[in-house]
Amino acid sequence: MVARTRVAVTGSSRRWSPSWWCTRLALRLTGAEAVRVSVRHNVAKDTIDALVVGGGDDISPEHYGGDLEAPVRTDPERDALEIQWIRHALEAKLPMLGICRGAQLINVVLGGHLHQDLHQLRKRTYNRPGLLPTKQVQLEPQSRMARVCKREHLRVNSLHHQAVSSTGQGLRIVGRDLDNIAQGFESEKNDIMGVQWHPEYLLYLPAQLRLFRWLVTAAHR
Repeated sequence: MVARTRVAVTGSSRRWSPSWWCTRLALRLTGAEAVRVSVRHNVAKDTIDALVVGGGDDISPEHYGGDLEAPVRTDPERDALEIQWIRHALEAKLPMLGICRGAQLINVVLGGHLHQDLHQLRKRTYNRPGLLPTKQVQLEPQSRMARVCKREHLRVNSLHHQAVSSTGQGLRIVGRDLDNIAQGFESEKNDIMGVQWHPEYLLYLPAQLRLFRWLVTAAHR
């Protein structure tokens, strides 16, 4: 029997984590085994073929030169753990998919910066968070993400109030919302993608499930 591709999925250490269970299902549907990683779930890095950096609390602002006095909910232990995993994935050239906070953290590790609060930048898109695909993202036609999703226009959900303001080394923005805020990026050379929305809650949409299938296929290569 051929062993399933093992994908590390970072996230909250809370016992009940809907994001973890939905991501686990998405990966199972694409033929992979999800392995949970958190400050309570230790995994040997050399047993992993790909990495999903999941969503959650804000990244501590000291990691990207943000306002240290801003009232944000952070998780320093998780920051440190996920930074280690991202650096490992970069060194080992493992495929990576960043989701919301995870996309932001990949960008920060590569030297990029964030908008710490998007509320004042919103003009055409409301700030209310939600799991349903009520917001719009336009992908660059020639981008890898557009080819993977087989769509240039996506309907997405939104749970964030931060986003990439400048990209880290080797990354380029390939998706924006109606306010021109970055919603998707990809690496110019490596198998790395980051999305600002939560595809794990939209796995019933073929374009969203294809993001996970891309990750698993990249790991096979």
